[in-house]
Parts: sequence; structure tokens; C-alpha cells
Amino acid sequence: MSFKYNAATLTTLESIFKVNHYVVRYEKGRFQSGYCVLQDKRVAVVNKFFETEARINALIEILSQIEVDVTLLDDKQIKLYEQLAQQKLEI
Repeated sequence: MSFKYNAATLTTLESIFKVNHYVVRYEKGRFQSGYCVLQDKRVAVVNKFFETEARINALIEILSQIEVDVTLLDDKQIKLYEQLAQQKLEI
């Protein structure tokens, strides 16, 4: 089972960051990977020129690098988070 690369998925991903006290910003920058994470400020910065699919992929990659408190997530967020975790295991 895979998720869809659409605006709703992007919004749900952004909300996972928000409830975990991270700010997601879309800005212009020279990040090699298309994003950067400022751990001490809990800010994830993603290239603003990315399309939805690339934004989702960048946020998924960042999500795997930060500590997520699943107890803060609602049902929709948990479902997406578990799908992402499952896909990581299948790779």
C-alpha cells in the first residue's frame, strides 16, 4: 500500500512536523539535497522551487532524521507515519 503524492499528503506531513514543534519553511537556498534542518531551532527548510512530490520526498527524508513523538499524532498522521515506516522497511 502506497500513499499519494498530492497536496493532502503534503499537508499531513507538514502537520506531523508542526505537532512535534518543528517549523517547515519553503525558501530559496543552496542546499545540496534540496533541504536543510536546523536542529537547534527545530526548523526544516525545503527548496521552495520543488514541486509537491519533491517536497514530500524531502520531508520524508527529514522525518527519518528527527525524533518523532507519535503520542502527539492524530489518527490520520499516525496512518501516514506508519505507511512511511513500512515503506522504509521494504526498501
